[in-house]
Amino acid sequence: MPSALPLGDPAPLDGLLPPSVTVGAESRDFGVYLHVPFCRVRCGYCDFNTYTATELRGVKQSDYASQAIIEIEAGARILAESGLPPRPAKTVFFGGGTPTLLPAENLIRMLQAVRSTFGIEPGAEVTTEANPDSVDAAYLYALADAGFTRVSFGMQSAVPHVLATLERTHDPARVPLVVGWARDAGLDVSLDLIYGTPGESLDDWRTSLEYAIGQKPDHISAYSLIVEEGTKLARQIKRGEVAHVDEDHQADLYELADELLAGAGYGWYEVSNWSTDEAHRSRHNLAYWTGQDWWGVGPGAHSHVGGVRWWNVKHPAAYADRVLAGHSPAAGRETLDPATREVERVLLRSRIREGIPVASLTEAGRLAVAGLIADDLIDPRAALGANAPASIELTLRGRLLADAVVRRLLED
Repeated sequence: MPSALPLGDPAPLDGLLPPSVTVGAESRDFGVYLHVPFCRVRCGYCDFNTYTATELRGVKQSDYASQAIIEIEAGARILAESGLPPRPAKTVFFGGGTPTLLPAENLIRMLQAVRSTFGIEPGAEVTTEANPDSVDAAYLYALADAGFTRVSFGMQSAVPHVLATLERTHDPARVPLVVGWARDAGLDVSLDLIYGTPGESLDDWRTSLEYAIGQKPDHISAYSLIVEEGTKLARQIKRGEVAHVDEDHQADLYELADELLAGAGYGWYEVSNWSTDEAHRSRHNLAYWTGQDWWGVGPGAHSHVGGVRWWNVKHPAAYADRVLAGHSPAAGRETLDPATREVERVLLRSRIREGIPVASLTEAGRLAVAGLIADDLIDPRAALGANAPASIELTLRGRLLADAVVRRLLED
């Protein structure tokens, strides 16, 4: 089942934000995330806030777009009434779940609502996630005609036994078809991969990487499998039905990914993400990693504006009840204190290729630089400011041990 919501303070029914969010708002980018919480089947490894048809408690998928549009309209009003200046969305991202389980017309209606309320900046990045078996050519053409610019396909693997362990239902042979259709429609393409699935060998992973590279996408994400408590996969591992995930093996798989992707012309720009060039980085995800503002629409969606973070009720039925009653769907929120914001800044920005300016670190963080260089965790030329202001930029070893780097930068 989906993971639990975080603990926090009660969120007001009117959704209004404190005056502090207006400070520096003009300098922050704004984006919109739309969560579509529906899947045909629940994959055994997944703890995302998603629901199959049997888990909806009477809620209809066909009603969802109208409910999300109510929140979109309320969100634009709440930001204005909270004193924030008008800021058109620089990025819009439909995630899930499987957004493309809904008819294309529903996604288009939601995008049009974002455009007519928040506004969308010219040249904005507009992405939807999709499963390879959930779209056809006509669907992708309809999205492109409506202003979508990018599609991210959940490929995960090209090896049947790995897909079976993950309980993914698509045929790898369909990936070239959907990539070709997306290209013909004028959409940029990203492929998402997962590595470290129990039973996945180095050769299996090489097969998946080479298959993905062969499609010539603009962007590839490769995420290590994390076994989340409460998932079917976690229970299978505890019962001994499936092998444990081996962290050393996962490190070998990551190194192979970086080698093959770099050799094919893909540069890493975040620990788990590679693109053909800077223009094809995921601008929406970069906004998360750099602490920008975004409004999250839908059940369980999280939002962040000016150091205030909130999250919506999780179940689609509870969400529908809230928005149809004219209330904010927020279940809770928190105002981040300066210390927490600094921890998150270091945690997130250190994962990006450009890293963190050394001058922005605390004295303890600056003192850690020499040791990080000695341990081959950060690039010495960047850290010493050889060609630009000094910055913390992870080496390949540093990417494998990114959490340890962060701990050392934050030590008192």
